[in-house]
Amino acid sequence: MRFCENNNISSAFVPVDLQTGANDGDWVSLKNYHHVAIVFFKALGTAGDDPTLTVEQATTNTGTGAKALNFRNIYVKQGALLTAVGIFTRVDQAAANTYTDLVSAEAQAIWVVELDSDELDVDGGFDHIRGRVADVGGNAQLGAMLYILSEARFAQAVVPSAL
Repeated sequence: MRFCENNNISSAFVPVDLQTGANDGDWVSLKNYHHVAIVFFKALGTAGDDPTLTVEQATTNTGTGAKALNFRNIYVKQGALLTAVGIFTRVDQAAANTYTDLVSAEAQAIWVVELDSDELDVDGGFDHIRGRVADVGGNAQLGAMLYILSEARFAQAVVPSAL
């Protein structure tokens, strides 16, 4: 099977200057998927303009009842040049819905948060998620975010939309 026959990719936000504040990801539904990887990809920035990634959950694709979605680990590739960083480093943290690295602005980076649909408040009707990156400050820094949805709940010739 091909990647796109088993998985779905949705844009959270397209490449933007992270200092503009236009860094709220679109909401995606996990109704048809068991797993999502939130992938944040960024360029080199200016010291002190460190991104903060936040994950939220909601009951609809408009963000109804939005609240924190905690995670304990994040996978990080980060360095002056990503071409020199071959593997991810797993960073463990106390359960929180945010992650920041106080020297990340000075690096290129790929951050990945992986979640299973049962980590959401399913009993409360929560089945949508989004990633966000706060405004990084006064200097330009390019970034983008994708959702990679996997483990479709029902076998189909074409995987279902997450929008």
